[in-house]
Amino acid sequence: MEHVLDLDEAAARIAARAPRWRAARLTVEPFTWRDGLAPWPQPLETDRSRVADPDSLGLRLADPLTGGELDVVLFRGGWADVTYLAAGWEGKPATAEEHEPGGVIPARDITSAADFEARLIGWMGDVFGG
Repeated sequence: MEHVLDLDEAAARIAARAPRWRAARLTVEPFTWRDGLAPWPQPLETDRSRVADPDSLGLRLADPLTGGELDVVLFRGGWADVTYLAAGWEGKPATAEEHEPGGVIPARDITSAADFEARLIGWMGDVFGG
């Protein structure tokens, strides 16, 4: 896989924001890392030091009060798998004018850790409001 993104830089940017998210009462779960050199099936690790060649970085944020959740797996190749449940999803019927209460957010052509951070901030607004 091509190395487009520095996952350690992305993790540092996320970690710098985590205290504000926790202050807003969001649950910020530990990062998950996948090692590109590990044999298949590649385990997910929460200890970065156990990963020699990171090819993905996972992040999960949740709001226990509203039920909102955002799950992101960022790949060093420049894309992310992003799924969500919008805050208050249980009481939101889907309409043509609104976002679905949950689903997938397209995330391709991510060019840098800064680009990823900007997108993450937008996704958080979509999912958690504000």
